[in-house]
Amino acid sequence: MKSDRSDHGTPRVGQVKEVTSLTNPIIKDIRALSQKKHRDETRSFMAEGLKLVIDALDLGWKIKTLVYAKAAKGKPQVEQIAAKAVAKGGLVLEVSEKVISTITRRDNPQMVVGIFEQRYQPLKDIRPQEGETYVALDRVRDPGNLGTIIRTADAAGASGIILVGETTDPFSLETVRATMGSVFAMPIARASVEEFVRWQKSAGVQVVATHLAGSVDYRTIDYRSKPVVLLMGNEQAGLPVELAREAGALARIPQAGRADSLNLAIATGIMLFEARRHLLSLDAR
Repeated sequence: MKSDRSDHGTPRVGQVKEVTSLTNPIIKDIRALSQKKHRDETRSFMAEGLKLVIDALDLGWKIKTLVYAKAAKGKPQVEQIAAKAVAKGGLVLEVSEKVISTITRRDNPQMVVGIFEQRYQPLKDIRPQEGETYVALDRVRDPGNLGTIIRTADAAGASGIILVGETTDPFSLETVRATMGSVFAMPIARASVEEFVRWQKSAGVQVVATHLAGSVDYRTIDYRSKPVVLLMGNEQAGLPVELAREAGALARIPQAGRADSLNLAIATGIMLFEARRHLLSLDAR
């Protein structure tokens, strides 16, 4: 096989390319994925770690570029995913540790990095079924919160995440790290407030929103009769009126103590596991 390609976004099958310079155009292009504008333009994002890359390939995500450090060369799993990446039309780069540290912005980087094509599920294609739970997030701002919620939703057996309004990027490096790989397992959709409101009215779902003005104890809600959408508000402002009034139930998590609110990711986790409590058991796996 021959190795040649001008742009990691338009791969041609080839052998492993060795790169040691930080000024290499492909490396500069990968480094630019730290910027949302570049991620959006190329529809690409970065994921770190051998397990994450293996899981993503197993789940059918399109890999554009596989990067591994020279120290990982010859390891059977690395050789296997390199062969799989090449077979799928991806570029494979063997780089120095300095290069991979610069790409990941870590002093002790993972030895394997994958550049994947972004994937969003169209909201109109989501048709919730009995026993399914979705999480809708209004203008979530913090990458750590979003990543933790995606990971928690995956653990709870939720069916997807719906991002409402202008939110933080689910494919930023910080968010992807916080998901611990669940970004590859959890479908993500995007919608404006208007699109979400129209969808939920026709989707046959029960929308349960958390709200400081909520009068219903979240533990008393019937989560069994319909598919559930848990609607969670922005970290600072909470839910706007136009979303809160669309909810079938405005729920509140009882609190004692001085804290006047919960972290968004924590509150979402509490709601998720309560909404799915009747579906979860220790021997479910």
